[in-house]
Amino acid sequence: MIRHLVMWKVAATEKRSKEENMQEMKVRLMGLKGEIDELKEIAVGINFNLSDAAYDVVLESTFDSQADLDAYQVHPKHVAVRDFVRTVATARVVVDYKA
Repeated sequence: MIRHLVMWKVAATEKRSKEENMQEMKVRLMGLKGEIDELKEIAVGINFNLSDAAYDVVLESTFDSQADLDAYQVHPKHVAVRDFVRTVATARVVVDYKA
């Protein structure tokens, strides 16, 4: 099993506040559930910790294999969400590990 964790710092844009962008990220990411066969589990959290070290949004997802994670990365539905996230995120960190 592969765990894929991603955290982002998010900014306001002309169209939305920071908080609205975080909620929109969550809605779009959670919308992938059931849409991509390789994606076995997904959870998205919005941070409430006010520390400067804290990130704003976290994604936790599970795949059966590295090949499934690779397929997810290029799936058109994931790419569409990723493209939105890139418009609102100012920083990103990722960890992939075998569980």
